[in-house]
Amino acid sequence: MGEFKVHRVRFFNYVPSGIRCVAYNNQSNRLAVSRTDGTVEIYNLSANYFQEKFFPGHESRATEALCWANGQRLFSAGLNGEIIEYDLQALNIKYAMDAFGGPIWSMAASPNGSQLLVGCEDGSVKLFQITPDKIQFERNFDRQKRSAIHKMLVDRQYMGVSKRKCIIWGVAFLSDGTVISVDSAGKVQFWDSATGTLVKNHLIANADVQSIAISDQEDSFVVGTAEGTVFHFQLVSVTSNSSEKQWVRTKPFQHHTHDVRAVAHSPIALISGGTDTHLVIRPLMEKVEVKNYDAALRKITFPHRRLVSCAKKKQLLLFQFAHHLELWRLGSTVATGKNGDTLPLSKNADHLLHLKTKGPENIICSCISPCGSWIAYSTAARFFLYRLNYEHDNINLQRVSKMPAFLRSALQILFSEDSTKLFVASNQGSVHVIRLLEGSFKHLHTFQPQSGTVESMCLLAVSPDGNWLAASGTSAGVHVYNVKQLKLHCTVPAYNFPVTALAIAPNINNLVIAHSDQQVFEYSIPDKQYTQWSRTIQKQGFHHLWLQRDTPITHISFHPKRPMHILLHDAYMFCIIDKSLPLPNDKTLLYNPLPPTNESDIIRRRTAHAFKISKKYKPLLFMDLLDERTLVAVERPLDDIIAQLPPPIKKKKFGT
Repeated sequence: MGEFKVHRVRFFNYVPSGIRCVAYNNQSNRLAVSRTDGTVEIYNLSANYFQEKFFPGHESRATEALCWANGQRLFSAGLNGEIIEYDLQALNIKYAMDAFGGPIWSMAASPNGSQLLVGCEDGSVKLFQITPDKIQFERNFDRQKRSAIHKMLVDRQYMGVSKRKCIIWGVAFLSDGTVISVDSAGKVQFWDSATGTLVKNHLIANADVQSIAISDQEDSFVVGTAEGTVFHFQLVSVTSNSSEKQWVRTKPFQHHTHDVRAVAHSPIALISGGTDTHLVIRPLMEKVEVKNYDAALRKITFPHRRLVSCAKKKQLLLFQFAHHLELWRLGSTVATGKNGDTLPLSKNADHLLHLKTKGPENIICSCISPCGSWIAYSTAARFFLYRLNYEHDNINLQRVSKMPAFLRSALQILFSEDSTKLFVASNQGSVHVIRLLEGSFKHLHTFQPQSGTVESMCLLAVSPDGNWLAASGTSAGVHVYNVKQLKLHCTVPAYNFPVTALAIAPNINNLVIAHSDQQVFEYSIPDKQYTQWSRTIQKQGFHHLWLQRDTPITHISFHPKRPMHILLHDAYMFCIIDKSLPLPNDKTLLYNPLPPTNESDIIRRRTAHAFKISKKYKPLLFMDLLDERTLVAVERPLDDIIAQLPPPIKKKKFGT
């Protein structure tokens, strides 16, 4: 792999927001997740659980309910009393409608997807008709006092203390008339809706049971508790030859440290999320037919997009938070040492700038120019561009005014290598090219979406010489533009898994593309075809351990002096692919340790292969070359995140 001096950065104090709701769409095999800051994320479960889309949060949108309806339409509702529908193509809010019932605490779609029901703070349930373009109020169901068919009262006993109010946190209504409730007394109860009587009671926790989700076949359900435990219930036959069935609780699972606020049930997995910010997907092994991605337990913590950008020439890092940006200068050392040594800093890292956003919207994307003189970021409502002037340890920040409205809601921002151009990917499918002047700008061109489709551009890559620009949308397509001639150059052949990262190699202008199924392609931009190396690796195939990785590649870069090297990383490994070496086969050790120094060159060459992998740095949010001998790695240990969360419910352990 070679020796590098590594800046190991752990002062990015990023804490994801907790998970509030999850909603599974069986038709598209996608999962919608809402967080406590109003952010909504879409995961494609068929594409290795890749987070393919997201909608930025907002200070006034505390989401309490999330559901799919009428196929691919996604709705949310919350404490501001509004129902929101999301545009899954343009990745913005299609509209927001006030339900006029105060804060909304629950929402559900009718089985045929044509109607939407919301439960409001004032005790009313409101019914909306789902029309092709919007939703329309249909009728209001007021609080019933005397005409209810049945009133089922739960036991008021609460963890051994009577006369304390018991709260029902969730209910499910099965097609056979069974009602299942979960409550604050730690119970899961089964009711007969025809008679209103309690059929069975399960006391499963000493704390609240907060969430429930039923499988489509109604033969299985999952619940989550405030203790961080997930329980699975299955409908099984009483005896081997009996047609009579009963609900049985199976083994509990403890994959969370805090409250499990939301659960979902896909055909092959139990899904849970909560205060500890982790999205956990636990496969049901009896339902998994092929032992591939779907057979692995997954814990997704970090966004599948970059929150860190780097100004290599000035050794600066820009960190993106929900409502502010931080600019840091890396520390330095004059000490030397051997491989593996930790060198003392002669100068500590400096926190240079804290840039707070204006308005209630979360930051969507941000970037610092390679020279360190420009910072750009976007929210749903506005686009901001700043010029930075450095005077010793002081920074003079100058905002560029009158930015055009078409730049807002940008999904990706990228500067050219010489910092003279700014590329902005729009949620309307277009890519804007901006020339940067001293304290001002000029709009040069807009690359319009192809074939009249509106597909949001999520990823950008520019060649080091500034001549080529690659843009990838929310599906699998990658378009390459000629920046000098301001026209479309070519389109990379479509692939059926989303793009997770892309970059253009210096000098040779080869485009390297990583997909969510862990495939990596190399495409020659001048020749408009895949390179011979890419064809060879697709013919032979990647190592099975490489394909079994469950976190996507989020960054690709290149060594300036080694044209045969491709550098890339995901959250748990950093890899250098040396195209001059043979590819590893399934009989070869993929994560091969460095050979002993006393081995002969012949043995070294025999065991060497193209993939050099390090798992020393994790979780890895960002890694790149600062120069040909220096790397910067930004890590975010999970223990540091947990330490900043509210304390979990303490459980008494044996002997304490």
